[in-house]
Amino acid sequence: MAKFLNKKSCFIGKDVHFGKNVTIYENNHIEGKCFIDDNSIIYPNNFIVDCEIGKNCKIHHSFLENSKIGDDVCIGPFARLRPNCVIHNNCKIGNFVEIKNSEIGQGCKISHLAYVGDATIGKDCNVGCGVIFANYNGKEKNKSIVGDHVFIGSNCNIIAPIKIENDCYICAGTTVTDSTDNGDFVIGRARQENKPNRAKKYW
Repeated sequence: MAKFLNKKSCFIGKDVHFGKNVTIYENNHIEGKCFIDDNSIIYPNNFIVDCEIGKNCKIHHSFLENSKIGDDVCIGPFARLRPNCVIHNNCKIGNFVEIKNSEIGQGCKISHLAYVGDATIGKDCNVGCGVIFANYNGKEKNKSIVGDHVFIGSNCNIIAPIKIENDCYICAGTTVTDSTDNGDFVIGRARQENKPNRAKKYW
C-alpha cells in the first residue's frame, strides 16, 4: 500500500498499483497501467503514465511515460522519459535529461542537460552535461550503441548510426562521427587560438 501525504492533491488511475511502503507526495498524476514497487518515493509534481517503477526508486518533478525503471534508480528533478525507455538498476537520470526509445544499462549516470534518443547504453557509463545523441538526419532515425564503462565528456555530440565499444573515453567537446574500437581515446575538436589584444574590437 502507498502512503499519501495529501491524497486530495493527487490523481491516481484505477489501473495503478503499489508495492509495500511506497510514499506519494502531493501534486502527483499517475495513470494507465502503472506499478510502483516497494519502498519507492514519488516526490511532488510528477506525471507518470504506463510505467513500471522498481524498488527503492526516487522520482522528482518529472514526466515519465510508457517506460520500465529498475531498482534503486533516481530520476529528476525535471527529467523526461518518453515512450519505450528501459532504465536498469542503480541509474541516475538527472535534471533536464530527456530520453526516448532507449535502454540505459545498470549503474549509468546521466546527470544533467542531455538528450539520449534511439540508443542502447551499456553498464557503468557516464554521460556528461550537454551530451546530445543526434539520432535524426532529417529523413530517418538512426541508432547509437554504446558499450560498457564508457565515459562521454561534457558537450559531446554522438552522431548516429554509430557504435562505441567498451572502455572508451570521449573527450569533452568532441563530435563523434566514426565508430570506435575497445579502449579508444577519442578527441575531435579544434585547437584554441588566442588573438592578443583583439577583444577590444568587440567591446
